[in-house]
Amino acid sequence: MYKNQPKIIIAIDGYSSCGKSTLAKELARQLKYIYIDTGAMYRAVTLYCIQNDLFKQNVLKIAELEPILEHVAVGFELDLQGKAHTLLNGINVEEQIRNMEVSSRVSEVSSHAIVRRKLVALQQKMGEQKGIILDGRDIGTVVFPEAEVKLFLTADPEVRAQRRYKELIENGQTVSFDEVYQNIVQRDFQDENRAESPLKKASDAHVLDNTYLEKHDQLNVALEIIKNTFKSISNPNK
Repeated sequence: MYKNQPKIIIAIDGYSSCGKSTLAKELARQLKYIYIDTGAMYRAVTLYCIQNDLFKQNVLKIAELEPILEHVAVGFELDLQGKAHTLLNGINVEEQIRNMEVSSRVSEVSSHAIVRRKLVALQQKMGEQKGIILDGRDIGTVVFPEAEVKLFLTADPEVRAQRRYKELIENGQTVSFDEVYQNIVQRDFQDENRAESPLKKASDAHVLDNTYLEKHDQLNVALEIIKNTFKSISNPNK
């Protein structure tokens, strides 16, 4: 189905804990595309800020981060199973960036223009050859507004909190449901209202509300959208 198809950019945006990365990874596997976890990149910078004591009463000391940001290197490596792990200055931090402390501060870090501009430039460099899938908050509006396929994922906040809570508990973390739910609500507000590249749906994005949608059904919808895009590119006059 996907052999000899044109290489495109697929942008997946949406709210936290909507399963953006799960969908992106499966699409990348089926299409043989490169998956770039942009959220992990912001989490890595957030971890760097925590490790270097750049928060004061939960407020990022941006003036102290700015002169050293150029020395923060974020990348990815694949393990033997083909799973991507996030690197911070050459160190695998995949596990550390998923904890609640990073989750509670990542929106604060990602709201700053100097952070976003650094990572957006890196993401755009990664996408020069196309054949990639990226998920985040501003992929279809800022990073790749020219992306051939744009998906926007959403779901009820309580359902998203339940999913995130289950994931954290299964990974051995000690958290309460209320703590996770409040984090979801807070991140939604911060993501939607930040001055730099706020979370919003691109005008030409396909909305996928997965509150009651099973993963395989959502995947099939996304694949059908991509399939139709391939057809329109290959046969522009039809």
